[in-house]
Amino acid sequence: MKNTTSLVVIALIVFIGGYVVYSNLGSNNSGSDINSEEVQKITLGMKNYNYYPNTIRVKAGIPVELTLDSSVRGCYRAFTIRQLGISQISSSPSDKIIFTLTEKGTYSFACSMGMGYGTIIVE
Repeated sequence: MKNTTSLVVIALIVFIGGYVVYSNLGSNNSGSDINSEEVQKITLGMKNYNYYPNTIRVKAGIPVELTLDSSVRGCYRAFTIRQLGISQISSSPSDKIIFTLTEKGTYSFACSMGMGYGTIIVE
């Protein structure tokens, strides 16, 4: 009985912690008034419990329009690039996460809980 109670308490703590992180994410760097010819469109899916593809190459200074397809579930829908202060929740595949990376380099992206992750290479 003690083990069951402990598991329930741990599960509750994890659920509440995930909810708090997920609900506090904002959309730091997004916009919608962008010419579609000047946008790098990327669609991420989910494969083997991670983002797919999990390595993305983009050009610096050109807006990125990222879409999470319908295979992406749960906390994976909360997309973050912590190094750059980018965090946005995509409730459905019709939501677009739009940002512009101005500095060349390699950046990590992840879901809000760090379970799914990948790399963006800015050239």
